[in-house]
Amino acid sequence: MSFEQASLLILLLAMLVLFSLDRFRIEVVSIAGLLAGYALGLYPADQIFVGFGSPVVVTVVEVLLIVQVLARAKLFDSLAARFAAAGPSNFQVISGTSSLAGFISIFMNNIGAFAITLPVALRLGTALAIPRRQFVMPVSFAALLGGLVSLIGTPANLLVSDALGKATGAGFHFFDFAYVGLPVAIAGILLIAFRVQRLFPEPDEDPATISPTTRRIVVERCVPEVSPLVGVTLSDCPMRFGIKPHALIRGDNFVFGPLDQSVIEAGDVLLAEGADAVFAGLAATQALIADISPHGLQPDFSRVESVVMPESTLVGSRIRSLEIFHSRGVAVTALSMRAPRIEGRFIDLQLSIGDILTLEGPRTAIAEALEESECLPLAPTASSEPASHPWRPLALFACGIAACVAGLRPDVAFAGVVLVLALLNHLNIRHAMADLNWPIIIMLAAMIPIGQAVATTGAAETIAFWLRLVVPIAHPLIGVALILFLAMALTPFVNNATVAIVLSPVALEFARDGQHAPHAYLIAVAAGASLDFLTPFGHHNNTLAMGIGGYRFSDFLRAGWPLAVTSYGLALFLLALFWL
Repeated sequence: MSFEQASLLILLLAMLVLFSLDRFRIEVVSIAGLLAGYALGLYPADQIFVGFGSPVVVTVVEVLLIVQVLARAKLFDSLAARFAAAGPSNFQVISGTSSLAGFISIFMNNIGAFAITLPVALRLGTALAIPRRQFVMPVSFAALLGGLVSLIGTPANLLVSDALGKATGAGFHFFDFAYVGLPVAIAGILLIAFRVQRLFPEPDEDPATISPTTRRIVVERCVPEVSPLVGVTLSDCPMRFGIKPHALIRGDNFVFGPLDQSVIEAGDVLLAEGADAVFAGLAATQALIADISPHGLQPDFSRVESVVMPESTLVGSRIRSLEIFHSRGVAVTALSMRAPRIEGRFIDLQLSIGDILTLEGPRTAIAEALEESECLPLAPTASSEPASHPWRPLALFACGIAACVAGLRPDVAFAGVVLVLALLNHLNIRHAMADLNWPIIIMLAAMIPIGQAVATTGAAETIAFWLRLVVPIAHPLIGVALILFLAMALTPFVNNATVAIVLSPVALEFARDGQHAPHAYLIAVAAGASLDFLTPFGHHNNTLAMGIGGYRFSDFLRAGWPLAVTSYGLALFLLALFWL
């Protein structure tokens, strides 16, 4: 093994570990890895930033711009209202909303499909009294499954098509992925819609038993004189009131001491964690009260839940520093944390991806603040700029897709869509570019030269040689099965674009070694990179679903392993049927 090959493999391993730890921003890790690759001599200076001009990255940017317009149009609100009025069963609601997410994901990125579908699903769940845990995870998984079907469904598909084009002179057609992706998506959506009702059964009608399926929140509340908590020790709060105290504040000072000796007094402020339904009950009985909002009597006063998206400007901020809300008179009254670490007071809590904020204030101010901070509202908010002709952007997007199907390059086709949207005032490109998910775009562009180095340095040949010693990859079905397994094994820990970049050269080497056409191997890479159901951190959709649905890590394992096994077997069968 040469120095370049060894250093590249060490660099890739280090980056994959850093990506999986989720302790460093992905764009920082990507740029550091990109510069480290140049320092190690893996590519020349003129190739360092070639990824930022790649047609793959340009297409992703264009699709994200179009998604912003479609998300504002709220095209499916009327569809949700009609669906709810029909009185469907829980299975029909879950499978229907999941199918909608999957269908949308065929034509845009997974996160965009999830963000568009989730508010519709939440409104349906509230109207039909379906627990969130029964449909948030299926919608997330369906958005991943839908990305299997088309060229632009996920960046991984674009990347493997680009790799095929460089190897053979022609990439995949728009719906080449559908031969494998569509049956797998349909089977996966039906399976998860069936399983979640048994994994997360409906709550009992008795309100006292609802708490196990409701989300846990952290709040800071005042203890009035008439509260039954007066005279109670902090150690008794979990058993008697169903809340876990984290801090007791008296006169702006913390009350320290053992929990069984810390007695609550009237006028104290309690920082506590518990089910949202429990705090609602305590508020109704005046056991704990919140500060009165100065906007509470205004006609446009609203209470809205919103989730911190991966691209949100709030990630890493503390509640005390959220001027984007404070300046508009919007109060943060509760927080559901993905990984609670309670230190100090409520305003000292730090936000992370997937956290859910409860906001109170003027409805229009909340809508403006959420749009500016890139947070996803989980309840209807008034749009500060109602969309006119909401179906026109969808029609233009459909024209772009038709042009891709007809053979026009996706980056050219969607550039035309973006131009027409801007000319018709549906898209302000300057503002929209500022709102893009730049960490993902930078990561994608930075990883492209590193992925190309896997092929140019001979590292792909070395990896293939090692694997050939263990598995007889000369048989095409065994080689494809191994590639599919490797992609599915990596994607729970790193994003699917990275998996596609790293494994595409290896897949091409497998095909070259066995003297087979590379199409099946590359589709196996793309499919495996998107079949991410086992952890909440492999894909942003699952991270958001964990916070919104109140799931535990083990819930993804319980729900995801049958789906992963079924998808693997079905995808392998379809690859053998259509591509080998």
